[in-house]
Amino acid sequence: MTQPVDAALAARFAATALGHVTREYPNHIMHVLTGPEDARTPRDMHPIFFGSFDWHSCVHGWWTLFTLYRLHPDMAEAARIRELADTLFTPDAVAGEAAYLARPEARGFERPYGWAWLLMLAAELGRHETEEGRRWFETLRPLAQVFADRFKAFLPLADYPVRVGTHYNTAFALRLTLDYADAHDADLAAACRDAARRWHGGDRDCQAWEPSQDEFLSPALMEAELMRRVLAPDAYRTWFDAFLPRLAGGEPATLLSPARVSDRTDGKIAHLDGLNLSRGWCWRAIAASLPASEPLKAAAAAAAQRHLDVALPHVTGDYMGEHWLASFALLALLQPD
Repeated sequence: MTQPVDAALAARFAATALGHVTREYPNHIMHVLTGPEDARTPRDMHPIFFGSFDWHSCVHGWWTLFTLYRLHPDMAEAARIRELADTLFTPDAVAGEAAYLARPEARGFERPYGWAWLLMLAAELGRHETEEGRRWFETLRPLAQVFADRFKAFLPLADYPVRVGTHYNTAFALRLTLDYADAHDADLAAACRDAARRWHGGDRDCQAWEPSQDEFLSPALMEAELMRRVLAPDAYRTWFDAFLPRLAGGEPATLLSPARVSDRTDGKIAHLDGLNLSRGWCWRAIAASLPASEPLKAAAAAAAQRHLDVALPHVTGDYMGEHWLASFALLALLQPD
């Protein structure tokens, strides 16, 4: 079920992301005002991540661009990515982003979704072997450290997971954060694994009451994907069998069938395209973790394909989806099968 990100798809996704990471308006601002002096424009508050409709989408728009730049350094869009990154990813701009976070009112800004995506972005830059890639990584590192420190302070306080299918989902946040932590911060990696085990180690017989109308994550499958990353293979299989014990019989059926998207011009309803993409990512990862002799492997792979077939044609087309969906398509397509 290999679905490589070929040159044509990379060019399409890159052109789309280049069209929105510096598009300041429309913009959904997550900002606490303490007085009239705090009424500021997106670019004034966020010198790098001011586009893409909202801060977190701009962050993972840049993750999309840097990922495609690494995979296809000769594509026509590469020169523009490099030029724009050199313009925006500067020490002063990173300091400006950090200054916004230093406001007492910004303690919970973008927690946990934006935190995780910023660390995922840093993890991607850490994979680059070019001179400019290493420079971008070192430039962004102080901002990544801010969010790593925030996670390490927050996770011991978080007695409970958040199981919704939107930005507050903690399993998704930990899963992304581990890409950075495993490569760059052993203490953060340990904190993420400890939290995952505390929150989910005893979960059994998931009922999967989903999808909800505006979800872009599957609470059930996102938890399963996090635990796949956290547990050793044998321990994971034991956990997974207890978590979804009726899967061999096709239950919960909702996890195996793509969600319907009734209106892609509605930003919340368009989330469901993201749900199908992120489910495709999770199912591909779960399938890859199972031995070839396991009957569930084929079922998981088939479920992944169904979800991707439905969602991939709609990654671009309307701004309510295309300002963020390419990132979720890449998560799925780059998952080894």
